[in-house]
Amino acid sequence: MNLNLPDNLEKSTVFEQIAAALKQENFKVIKQDETRPWGGFFVIDESQASAFAAKFFPHLGMDAIRITNKLSPKILVVAPNKRLSWQFHHRRAEIWKILSGVVGVKTSLTDEEGALQKLAPGTFIQMDKGERHRLIGLDSWGIVAEIWQHTDPENPSDEEDIVRLQDDFGR
Repeated sequence: MNLNLPDNLEKSTVFEQIAAALKQENFKVIKQDETRPWGGFFVIDESQASAFAAKFFPHLGMDAIRITNKLSPKILVVAPNKRLSWQFHHRRAEIWKILSGVVGVKTSLTDEEGALQKLAPGTFIQMDKGERHRLIGLDSWGIVAEIWQHTDPENPSDEEDIVRLQDDFGR
């Protein structure tokens, strides 16, 4: 999926281009949210988790990705100079691959934010359950492939499984 987006694109145009690229790759988007103050996301049908993993995480086998039998693929879109909350999750680990734009990422095993890592397209990062993390848009639109690795098969993670330690938007 080739997404070299100019920095000055309107949010709606960025989402249109990503939607078109996902359609071209035959990924079924079951939810699209461009209302987030930091950008938004696309949720891909979970039945396509293996195809999504093969496309964006070819260096990992499904045995390395799957913690339980449930995986949730997404595309995150972070706007320039915006950042997601400093957060962690009780019921999921996450893997990310940067698809477009240089993004900032902070991680830590404590509530104190770690150092800023600048990640270029092609870079892979993994966060364990409970690991604090934050995705940051730098000078350009950041596009990130993400897989939620659900850790509790009886109670899969969802959008409510976000513990925000700090949030620029008061959530």
